[in-house]
Amino acid sequence: MKKRYLLLSFVMFLSLFVFLAACAPDREEEVNSGSEGEDNGEQAEKPEELTVWANDQEEQLEAVRKIAADYEEQEGIKVNVEAKSMLDQLQELSLAGPEGNGPDLFYQPHDQIGNIVAQGLADPINLTDDELSPYADAAVEAVTYNFDGETDIYGIPAVFETYGLFYNTDIVPEAPETIEDLKTILEENTNAAEDKYGFLMKPDDLYFAYPFFKNYGGYIFGGDIGEYDTSDIGLNNKGAIEGGELFQSFFGKGLIPSSTTIDVIDGLFSEGKVGAVINGPWSIPGYKEAIGDSLGFAPFPAINGEPSSTLVGVKAWMVSYYSENKDWAKDLALFMTNEENLEYYFDVAGELPPNTAALESIDDPIYAAFAEQIEYGVPMPSTPQMSQVWEPMNNALQFLAEGEEAQAVLDEAAEQIQTNINASGGGQ
Repeated sequence: MKKRYLLLSFVMFLSLFVFLAACAPDREEEVNSGSEGEDNGEQAEKPEELTVWANDQEEQLEAVRKIAADYEEQEGIKVNVEAKSMLDQLQELSLAGPEGNGPDLFYQPHDQIGNIVAQGLADPINLTDDELSPYADAAVEAVTYNFDGETDIYGIPAVFETYGLFYNTDIVPEAPETIEDLKTILEENTNAAEDKYGFLMKPDDLYFAYPFFKNYGGYIFGGDIGEYDTSDIGLNNKGAIEGGELFQSFFGKGLIPSSTTIDVIDGLFSEGKVGAVINGPWSIPGYKEAIGDSLGFAPFPAINGEPSSTLVGVKAWMVSYYSENKDWAKDLALFMTNEENLEYYFDVAGELPPNTAALESIDDPIYAAFAEQIEYGVPMPSTPQMSQVWEPMNNALQFLAEGEEAQAVLDEAAEQIQTNINASGGGQ
């Protein structure tokens, strides 16, 4: 579970964001600097070396270093791969970049793009249609962002993440196709006195609960992907209320306890006491070790007659604003995310590739089902105001699980979100 929260725990401290945004460099003359020399058909002079900040997780780092070594051999450019946690990269870049000590490429989840751009840490990347064509549409959408009236791409997609339904075939022989099927599994296989449940999910987590709202017409922010209208909050509209009531129906006496935590869920599922849980690909190794061949996976059950729209996260390589070799940094990022290299990265690090050819080559049935779910996913909003959404909505979901009235709870959450956004100076 910790891996998934690398995506969600990137919410910046407001004071740091305001400070860094205020100190961001003047970008007016630099907006197209992500591809020096390309507009007139020239290629920038080849540098002697490039520096990459890679996440410090062991398997990821191993894969990146091997791919970087292959690029070094191919191009004759020394590639310095430095291990640096994604959690630390932005603050360190804001300090090291102006002194000329930062990377050419750094690695971040797409939902931080709004913060990154506002702080002036990344340049837009000019990509041709041919260069974009290998990547899934949802991945390209995720790294697209509108800043100061200009819509640009700010990262080259490297990893896809979403979630779905893991199930124990000893308890649930066939995957539920609809949310009603899942509710039946919960009701027929739950005996709280023996810590046995047909289905468990954490109540206070918008990330996992989002399909309940989205499939009935709820949404986080209006506007287009990458160009959000943060004054338009759709988490308490008519559809969201209906979805909230459906979500609420999974909790209560004889169903999912409202105090359920992720540790309880993982523990009981690993012990073979739970029929199904919602989780992402980061949980596969642990679940496989615990229940072996009894582990199954399926896309999130359909809601309201449609495939469920889960939230999708994309991790991407971003070109530093401070890099003196932006053209070659882009070239390296494209190399690291081509079909061959992302197939290798998946084999070593176990993370899903957004390169469609590499994604389609996966023959593991669990990962293949994740790839199917991604087709129905929607990118998490990348605007900085998303940081004001999580806490009010997670609290609202907890109140729903405890039986409070959906309309009042969601109205209060939407009001709090808007108040927080206005207080942060991010209102529209």
